[in-house]
Amino acid sequence: MSQTQPQKLIAGANAPLPTDHISIRILSQSAVDCAAYRLTTDGKVRGDGDMIFYGQTRSDDGSVSFRGHDSDGFFDINLPAQPSNIEKIALAFSSAQTLAQVGDVDIQVLQGSQVLMTCQLSAAGRNEKAIILAECYRRQGSWKFRFIAQGFEGGLKPLSEHFGVEIADEAPAQSPVQNQSQSINTQRPINTQKAGSASQTNTPPPIPAPSNSTSPSINLSKITLTKNQSSINLTKRDDFGKISVNLNWNQNPTTSQQAPKKGLLGDLFKQHKAGGIDLDVGAMIHLKNGEKTLIQALGNRFGSLTSAPYVCLRADDRTGQVSGGEWLDINGQQWSQIEEVFIFAFIYEGAPNWAQTDGVVTIHVPDQPPIETRLTEGTGNLPMCAIARLVNQQGSINVERINQYFKGHQEMDKAFNWGFSWKRGSK
Repeated sequence: MSQTQPQKLIAGANAPLPTDHISIRILSQSAVDCAAYRLTTDGKVRGDGDMIFYGQTRSDDGSVSFRGHDSDGFFDINLPAQPSNIEKIALAFSSAQTLAQVGDVDIQVLQGSQVLMTCQLSAAGRNEKAIILAECYRRQGSWKFRFIAQGFEGGLKPLSEHFGVEIADEAPAQSPVQNQSQSINTQRPINTQKAGSASQTNTPPPIPAPSNSTSPSINLSKITLTKNQSSINLTKRDDFGKISVNLNWNQNPTTSQQAPKKGLLGDLFKQHKAGGIDLDVGAMIHLKNGEKTLIQALGNRFGSLTSAPYVCLRADDRTGQVSGGEWLDINGQQWSQIEEVFIFAFIYEGAPNWAQTDGVVTIHVPDQPPIETRLTEGTGNLPMCAIARLVNQQGSINVERINQYFKGHQEMDKAFNWGFSWKRGSK
């Protein structure tokens, strides 16, 4: 049975939406910062909890959320759950480049895997750096979708302030530190776990429920660590709070023939249709007292926040279907006890192709802009990625991008002189 062709909208056109869960997908040819704003009748947000973007990926009630990446992102919207005083949900993006430099942008409205509508924002002759793309709005008790394509002067900050969002000042820029390259072997991974030492919990702690309270002023600055700017130093504090490290990747490949393949895991899921790709995040921790500990789902080594090593894996997403990806937490109150946290990820199941995973790791430190690095440089047959390390430098946190790829745990360990004893393990 053939699938209904999606409706194509031109700028200014509208169409009815199902009163259900929908997803709005934004595909661009280069990186953009997407945002959604829940608006009341005056066209303003009620508070910071009504803005959804890369630094705050859920509304305060969780009924609007963002997943994916800055060239292939999804806003998941539960329309029936929207508060009665929310009249519109505006969707926008901004970029450091003009739209003409970014290129054409495609918007899809989906219900499950079915594409209901498509819109294309033409970049020709457009010099704006911020665009209001579309909106979902109420009309006579139902929801409708309108393609807007309205240019907006300035970037994400003035765009957000236009919708009534209070914006915090940006953090000062930091001096870059050059990264070192390293030659790597090309072999399949050995699934391993460290034997002995360090207290561990056998089950992962629960993921905290999202807060329903409004957020503090939003900081829109974002730090992306690259080869040319590979580190940043966070000033010494007595208490850094809870530091959270997120591993996310494209977790919703579509079977729709109309959907573009850019940024998807299509080829990987053809090869591994049953389970797809399983990415795992982990860490090696060096404490000030000399103790070294491994945290990862493999071997059920989930760690602890309240006792050594003060690092904990929240849970293991074995299906790739958890929209928030995987999370590793660090107890910043105990940062004085920690010498280094070395963060890594590996492809536990599926073809080792990091570019197709479109993976990204984001480090969230309270009162700091999010710090991200992308896992897209690895070549075939290298499923282990050394991502970054957080080093205690006289009480400050120096975040250093690594992004080096290996065939397994042992090879990575040897390259960075951790000295663990490894053996085969499984989940």
